[in-house]
Amino acid sequence: MKGKAGIVVGLAAGYVLGSRAGRERYEQIKAGFVKLWQTEPVQNQVAKAKEFGKSAAFAVPSALWDGAVKVTKAARTKGTPGAKLDAAIAAGKDSADEVAEAAEKTADGVKKAARGADS
Repeated sequence: MKGKAGIVVGLAAGYVLGSRAGRERYEQIKAGFVKLWQTEPVQNQVAKAKEFGKSAAFAVPSALWDGAVKVTKAARTKGTPGAKLDAAIAAGKDSADEVAEAAEKTADGVKKAARGADS
């Protein structure tokens, strides 16, 4: 209950302080943000982030989905329950390797993007 009361008090204080600053100050802050956002260094980083997002960031979810499909198909094969379990475990191990590779690729992309952001 203490946490909820703290949130309400914080929101109320933010509202009061924000309304005291008024619309004019809000417009000043917004104009400063837009000016900063449109600078060349910021836009260069935005472009890098977009490019990274298009490539490596989707590698892990895709590998997870593919792995889940493989395990499901292996579990539905014909045979004894033990054979189905063995097939599902083997597919799971293969999928884990693929997910690890995708995660490594994503981590490398993040490191590369971070190095580019530093320069």
